[in-house]
Amino acid sequence: MYDPAQLRTFLAVAQTLSFTQAARRLGLRQSTVSQHVRRLEEATGRTLFTRDTHSVELTEDGEAMLGFARTILQAHERASAFFTGKRLRGRLRFGVSEDFVLTRLPEILGAFRRDHPEVDLELSVELSGTLHKRLEAGRLDLVLAKRRTGDTHGELVWQSTLTWIGAPELRLDPDRPVPLIVFPPPGITRARALEALEADGRAWRIACTSTSLSGLIAAAQAGLGVMAHTRGLIPLGLVPVPARAGLPELGDVDFVLLHGRRPGAAPGAQEAADALAASILAGGDRLHRPAGPRPR
Repeated sequence: MYDPAQLRTFLAVAQTLSFTQAARRLGLRQSTVSQHVRRLEEATGRTLFTRDTHSVELTEDGEAMLGFARTILQAHERASAFFTGKRLRGRLRFGVSEDFVLTRLPEILGAFRRDHPEVDLELSVELSGTLHKRLEAGRLDLVLAKRRTGDTHGELVWQSTLTWIGAPELRLDPDRPVPLIVFPPPGITRARALEALEADGRAWRIACTSTSLSGLIAAAQAGLGVMAHTRGLIPLGLVPVPARAGLPELGDVDFVLLHGRRPGAAPGAQEAADALAASILAGGDRLHRPAGPRPR
């Protein structure tokens, strides 16, 4: 009843909230993307997006279609693999930013393992800057990491706004340097935080440095300072710093997939990387949802 090509286009628009970005991701004309969405809406008899010249948003029916689209596409891919007799094999070196440890990425990886049990998945969790360097050195086959907004390398999965967060009871003294909780270099959020404060003429000091996101969260929960973090993934026990604190805006950050196309890669690595990338893009909306229930 529903065309897989139209469902893939729908998911790309739903994840980027942009017909232009979806067209770029899929390698299609923007008119083709619009046509796919229109035909899917005709097939369902429902409006899936509200859109104007400035924004694209999912309707309630569009939100419902997300789950159906993923299920249909996964079943389609499993059936195709079964009847063609193609089974992925080999070793896949996958690098992921620590940000995604707090999301539903484990669910996506678990589904990939069930669909491709003969792929040896080797997972590395690092800072985004470190992952970029390891990919360039040929030590990873696929990376899911942050990039600065405005950069063009990689395939956009999700864009989010950065915000300052800290313990609920934390109060910043405007006459003292801002206490920062940061990743070490080459952390992208660290660089963004320092650049924003320097541009604003605000003094700062490093209160805590850790390569572990859990370590940073613990320090912030203890009230040691503030940290720059993705707005949609604020950890339990932490809250956005109030505007009255006068901290500068941090802007947006992109989360992207990057492929390592290196001669001499393990047999099957490219095919496995392409399959995992497709799974991540299909389930991209789950990557900016916390992994556990949040208290009311």
